[in-house]
Amino acid sequence: MKTTLTALAAFSGCAAAGWYLDRGGMRERDCLGGRVRLKTVWNEGAAFSLPIPAEILPLASAAALGLLWARRRRCPLGAGLILGGGLSNLRERTRDGQVRDYLQFPRAPGPLDRYVFNLADLCVFAGGALCLFRGGKGSRPS
Repeated sequence: MKTTLTALAAFSGCAAAGWYLDRGGMRERDCLGGRVRLKTVWNEGAAFSLPIPAEILPLASAAALGLLWARRRRCPLGAGLILGGGLSNLRERTRDGQVRDYLQFPRAPGPLDRYVFNLADLCVFAGGALCLFRGGKGSRPS
């Protein structure tokens, strides 16, 4: 139940961000004293320009999300974040053939200042980090 609610919250947050960006012809602008830049970039490929053909991405994403669902008891909150963010990106990719990225962190260290993300990417990253750092602690037996 915790995984499902977390996934629903993450997916809804991503959908709300997309709605907000769609409703007003978003232009590039800096927020939080220049720490965050809202900038729309359409991404037809995989994250970080990984060499995965665009035709394979939806199927690979769906398979990965299915495997994650099967192992969700190890880290329900992290799995929920990954599932919600992953489903949001998968929905955009199957509906539009691409994913809209809109968050850039110009003051991030090293090459991270160049990348543009979306809220779904941040959910997937946070969920992955949570699962990695939490490990199997407190997990129920399968």
